[in-house]
Amino acid sequence: MKLTITSFLAAVSLFVLSCSTKNDNTIFRNAIFIPARGNSWITSDFSKNNIMISDSGIVGWDDPATEIETYFKTDNKGSVRLALRAKSAGGKSKIEFTLGSRSGKVEIKSADFDTIDLGSFIIENPGYNSLTLRGLDKTAVTFAEISGILITGEAAQGNIWYVKDDFYWGRRGPSVHLRYDIPPDAGDIIWFYNEITVPEGNDVPGSYFMANGFTDGYFGIQVNSSVERRVLFSVWSPFKTDNPGEIPDDYRITLLKKGEEVHTGEFGNEGSGGQSYLKFMWKAGVTYRFLLKGEPSQNNSTDYTAWFYAPESGRWKLIASFRRPKGGKYLGSLYSFLENFLPESGCVTREGFFGNQWVCSREGKWTELTTARFTADATARKDARLDYAGGAADNTFFLRNCGFFSENTTMNLLFTRTSSGKVPFTDTEISDFQ
Repeated sequence: MKLTITSFLAAVSLFVLSCSTKNDNTIFRNAIFIPARGNSWITSDFSKNNIMISDSGIVGWDDPATEIETYFKTDNKGSVRLALRAKSAGGKSKIEFTLGSRSGKVEIKSADFDTIDLGSFIIENPGYNSLTLRGLDKTAVTFAEISGILITGEAAQGNIWYVKDDFYWGRRGPSVHLRYDIPPDAGDIIWFYNEITVPEGNDVPGSYFMANGFTDGYFGIQVNSSVERRVLFSVWSPFKTDNPGEIPDDYRITLLKKGEEVHTGEFGNEGSGGQSYLKFMWKAGVTYRFLLKGEPSQNNSTDYTAWFYAPESGRWKLIASFRRPKGGKYLGSLYSFLENFLPESGCVTREGFFGNQWVCSREGKWTELTTARFTADATARKDARLDYAGGAADNTFFLRNCGFFSENTTMNLLFTRTSSGKVPFTDTEISDFQ
């Protein structure tokens, strides 16, 4: 009987705590502050992220259908105490909150930012967690403005991972790479072949599944929006700048030729150079093929040419051919990557499979690439986001990122896929790509 009464009193105490709007700021004096700006998403409608997530946090929250998620990762389990830093100018509001199996309601009525105690929660397993907020009713114009959440307690005594700075990159999420191991006897490489299959449900807006990366550029497929997808091929200028207008004439990328319906021009912001893309509504669950050629050309330049094969059309299509000055070379530093370029979709997981990689030397020798090293970008290396993974599954490699999954892959590991042993082209077939 004693155990039953104790349990009942504990439950009553927790309920009263969760429903109270009285703030004991001493509890959160040494709490960790997780800023909404870099760690919260409007998961019910991605289009609202650009409007409601500001430099100061969550603003303009007036729709009761809006759900807000704030993510953090712990390496401990146990109890935590959470609070909001929030205000509700011009009235008061009531919101509902959920973390794990526990939900509660709280009233916000301060016109200035205040610490709103949400009570205690149990973190059942180490890994990523999210606090979900929903608006119930209000007399104010908005439910609340929220600058972030505070966390303290047992499970917060270990490591707490969240985006602390560089919020643009943190919201995009980590980029992940496969860096292919090229055997020493492969020779001077002029051809690089690869395949990509994006599983159904993983074609998330903002995803770039890059198949054929090389020293001077990259080539792959993107999800630009719900109504537009692209096959993208770009080559960097040897002149280091993020503004293509600054590139001297003798450092510019020259377009040699392009395929039908292919758009060409220049790009900037992440280096600068020549860019080409084909608008093509590629599909999840379908395997697409990529072929890249790179070889020294006149006046110490390099010519790079990309072709794309879609089963829907049943033929290889030229994307573009670019000439890069200042250093004639063969293909090198071959890799693939998966990135998200839309911060508003950084809360959604996406995955791609990369298979059947081959290179061919200038002498016509084909070599299969079956080993790759998994790496990730600065967002991952600084532990701002830990939702990254990669490896080998049967005869393909895979990459996965974003969405706050808890199990990640150790960087710089080598993975080996099963060899197919099937050369993708005969000598006659590859000679058609001249």
